[in-house]
Amino acid sequence: MLLWIAIIIAVLWLLGLLANIGGGLIHILLVVAVIVLIFHFVTARRRV
Repeated sequence: MLLWIAIIIAVLWLLGLLANIGGGLIHILLVVAVIVLIFHFVTARRRV
């Protein structure tokens, strides 16, 4: 679930970056996507 959220946020970031829409919001989306990915991998390794 978290992986899909991170992928969606990263795609939105890429679209915004290419279309030059959103300004600083685009970079905030990227930071959120990276944080979600890190959280996903940290919690996934704990379950194993």
